[in-house]
Formats: sequence, structure tokens, C-alpha cells
Amino acid sequence: MSKKNSTVERRSLIIEDLDFNGKVDVRELSSKLGVSEVTIRNDLAQLEKKNILIRARGGALRMDPVGIDYHISEKDKINIKAKQRIGISAAKFVGSGDTIMIDSGTTSMEFVRNLDSKLELTVITNALNIANQLHQNDNVQVIMPGGVLRKKSFSLIGTAAEKSLRNYFCDKLFLGVDGIDIENGLSTPNIEEAHFNTTMIEMSNQIIVLADSSKIGKRSLAFIGPISKIDMLITDAGITNEQKAAFENAGVKVVVA
Repeated sequence: MSKKNSTVERRSLIIEDLDFNGKVDVRELSSKLGVSEVTIRNDLAQLEKKNILIRARGGALRMDPVGIDYHISEKDKINIKAKQRIGISAAKFVGSGDTIMIDSGTTSMEFVRNLDSKLELTVITNALNIANQLHQNDNVQVIMPGGVLRKKSFSLIGTAAEKSLRNYFCDKLFLGVDGIDIENGLSTPNIEEAHFNTTMIEMSNQIIVLADSSKIGKRSLAFIGPISKIDMLITDAGITNEQKAAFENAGVKVVVA
């Protein structure tokens, strides 16, 4: 493993710890990751520059500004196992002949990787990486709306994309979000991405949200839609009993992967 790759991987693990615990300790990270405390402090300094954390005595605290917008390559390193389990579970809700919409995102990508290649499907997606994953499968027809490329998420967004999307109705939408909260609904950091996601919801019969438990109770910058719009939430075992009950009381079926 190159030094550059090991640094990226180490910082991704630090972010993952922050995501779950809300704080990290220099000594604990040094022991866990097998590097010096000086190296960990340097990692924290670099992550602070990216507005991911706030350094505190002996460690750092998670910073949760509602507008923070990670690149998809950074998201791909966070909560990998939970996303994989969610992807496996979500794929079970797809049947042959379905027309489905899939938004951009790392959890959505895990879902696509687990689709049965024998199923005959029509997939509508604005995500370049997802279209690329599916293009070699002769059983899948891929439809992409035109639009402006958002490089951070490899997705097509904007007025043209939304207008194009309104030409299609679908059976199921598989939607990844950055925040899902009973009071504040579904949200994401990018305003245009949120507008596109809202249109996806309008054109779909069944709304299935894919979100690992770290997203629950979070609110991001741009509002997508209220909880009342979604039919199912597929998440991981990190969801609390109280959170699960709250979603079920709101009429949302909760599937724990």
C-alpha cells in the first residue's frame, strides 16, 4: 500500500469513528491505527481544514454544519459494511419487470452491485457510476436524463434533468440521503440535487430510502421531502428501538439489514 493510500484510508477510518462517536481521542487512534500521535494530530489538522471536525484537547469533536458536501470518493470509505448490508437487503425488493429509479450515492451503488443480473429491468438513474455498472447487463435498459454534471456525486442535475425525468413513471425509487429525521424529513447538502430527488419522489409509486444509521436524526442543508412521502427505510442495526418505533408510527416500514 502506498503512503498516499494509507493516509487516505487512515483518515477515512478517523471520519468513520467521528461519525459514530461524535469525538475521537489521539491516544486511542494512535493505538488503534498503529501510527504515532504526531501523525494522528497531523491527520486531525488536515481534516479540520476541510471542516470535518474541530480539534479539542487530546482529540477532536465532530462538526456537523448542515451544508457540508463530501466527494463521493470520501463517502465511499465511510460505513462500508453497513452500506453493503443495506445494498444486499434492498436488492431483495426488486422483481423482474420492474421499472426503478436509483439516485446517486455510495449506498445506492452497493444496492446496484447486488441486483440479480437475471432480472429484466428498466433503470432510470442520473448517476454516471451506476449507469456504468449496469451497461454490460443485457437484461437491463438504462435511461439517463440529460443535465449538468455534478462532479462531487457523478450525477446529472439541473432544470433539464428534472424536465427529462418527468417523462417517466416508475414502480420503485431507491433513494440515498444524507439526513433522515422524523421532524425535518429527508435532506442532502446540494440544493439542485435535492430538487432532482424531489422530482424522483413525485414520479415514483413506492419510495424506499437507503440510509445507514449514522444518517438518522441528521439534517442537511437542502430539504427533499417529508417523512410522509416515504414507504420504507432500509438501514442497519445501529438504529435505536426508539428511532425505529418513531418511523413505524409515522407509517414507514423499517427494514434492518
